[in-house]
Amino acid sequence: MQSRLNFFATGPEAIKALTGLEQYIARTSIEKPLLELVRLRSSQMNGCAF
Repeated sequence: MQSRLNFFATGPEAIKALTGLEQYIARTSIEKPLLELVRLRSSQMNGCAF
């Protein structure tokens, strides 16, 4: 079995940006169920598992 990519070691700047985005989203008025639906749909469109 092949190991997964270590995102923290490979792209720490990208992880920092994604963390900042998640913190911003947490402060918005978007309802949690709607946010989960958006995440689920975007992962489907990207062809990845959320």
